[in-house]
Amino acid sequence: MRLTSCQEPKSMNDGSACVVIDRLFSNYKARGHTIMEQVKMEQDTGESDKSSDEDTESSGSEEDSSEIDEEESERRRAECLEDMATLEHQFSALKERLYEERVKQVDEKLEEIRAGKAQDYWRPLAQLEENMTIRIQVAGILKELRLQSIQCKFESEEVAARQNMESDKIILYDTVKQELEDRIRRLEEDRHNIDISSDLWNESQSLRRGKKKQDPLNPERRRKPVTVTGPYIVYMLRDVDIIEDWTHIKKALKQQSQKRKSEF
Repeated sequence: MRLTSCQEPKSMNDGSACVVIDRLFSNYKARGHTIMEQVKMEQDTGESDKSSDEDTESSGSEEDSSEIDEEESERRRAECLEDMATLEHQFSALKERLYEERVKQVDEKLEEIRAGKAQDYWRPLAQLEENMTIRIQVAGILKELRLQSIQCKFESEEVAARQNMESDKIILYDTVKQELEDRIRRLEEDRHNIDISSDLWNESQSLRRGKKKQDPLNPERRRKPVTVTGPYIVYMLRDVDIIEDWTHIKKALKQQSQKRKSEF
């Protein structure tokens, strides 16, 4: 019995194509196995017939039967080869159809992915978008926390800078005040020294003038009585020594007054 070529389906999926191919392979194996068994059995029967005919008969009828058996074997062998060729052709056609269907499915899948309609695409895409949203939220929270940290650090550094400036300002004020007080003190001392020197110089000049007027060699000058009121001190030192002593006394009094002011 010969196998007839089946019509090729217009469209198929991967599952149907695999089922058809499996069926063709199973039919091919079963048919080939059956044909081989039949051929083997016919060969065995032919050989046994030949041996029995040689032993029992040697007539022309035996030759006719052997020729018929050989023709039948050749016919069946040709049928088997034709069936095998048909199966191979069907298998090649189905394999080509399966390849085309798979390429078509891949192209359709690509189009669906490009259009965003494929479930295998938009489901992972939705998961990725959800992960992106979560990461954006986390990044926003982290940004706010870092901004708060930077703001706190800025405020603390600003407070520290202001405190440092205030302390430096106080120190500078005290330093400038001390320098000005020292300058004022030195100026006061210099002023007192100048006043004392000028007073003493004036006194010395007046004394010199008085001595000239009281010169005993001057016959025209008359001695007048000296009137003393209050405490009277007779200086037996030179004018330079008196000025130096008076300067030391004024400095001591000035330092004593400054110490009293600082204590208060």
